[in-house]
Amino acid sequence: MNPWYKELFDNYARTYDKEPFTQGTIGEVDFIEKELNFDKSKTILDIGCGTGRHDIELVKRGYKVTGVDLSESQLQRAREKAKENGVEVKFIREDVRDLNFKNEFDLVMLICEGAFPLMETDEMNFKILENASKALKKNGKLILTTLSALYPLYHSVKDFINSGSGDGTTLTNSFNFITFRDTSTVEVTDDAGKKKILSCTEQYYIPSEISWYLKSLNFKTIDIYGCELGAFSREKQLTTDDFEMLVVAVK
Repeated sequence: MNPWYKELFDNYARTYDKEPFTQGTIGEVDFIEKELNFDKSKTILDIGCGTGRHDIELVKRGYKVTGVDLSESQLQRAREKAKENGVEVKFIREDVRDLNFKNEFDLVMLICEGAFPLMETDEMNFKILENASKALKKNGKLILTTLSALYPLYHSVKDFINSGSGDGTTLTNSFNFITFRDTSTVEVTDDAGKKKILSCTEQYYIPSEISWYLKSLNFKTIDIYGCELGAFSREKQLTTDDFEMLVVAVK
């Protein structure tokens, strides 16, 4: 049986592009470009690139980008969009847990839970970060957004569960305060109008845990901020009201 994230993104690309959380591309790319000091010679790897929204915008601005995703459906739409925008982006279908880049990129980004932290185990999630680290050149930079456990830890269980955590309609939801793992049953409708019931699981992290992971992978500086859709910023302090955190780390 396929994992839930593989089932979700099968024939879901056009629906995905209409989701509210995909509408902040321009502001997010503005932040990415600033983190690159507007240096067009910098090479970029987008892990869990989906339909390529960040990649296409970056290439339009003059950067060289490689996008990697597990879903062929998502990548097919990404290639269509690149063609529609008159740009060339290198899109690769690959399980990022098996990624084999070594010291090739100036920037690696994992944005909007494209891969991390959707895996079934901590070890799988860590493997994604490990492969991202290996792909970076010395002094390379990682930009990561991920689910913040501060939100469910601070808010009541009832409020958190009622907020929902998946795409589509959340039918059931539970959060384990020992493992920080959210488990939900979600109903989604794909591009063909077919309804699917998915059993989803996502890992939430506290900032110190992410810092420890990245320190163990030899990142020299690790900065963590609040994450706001379409408005990534080093000025946004992480609070208990932030559903996600923004991490910027230098190897």
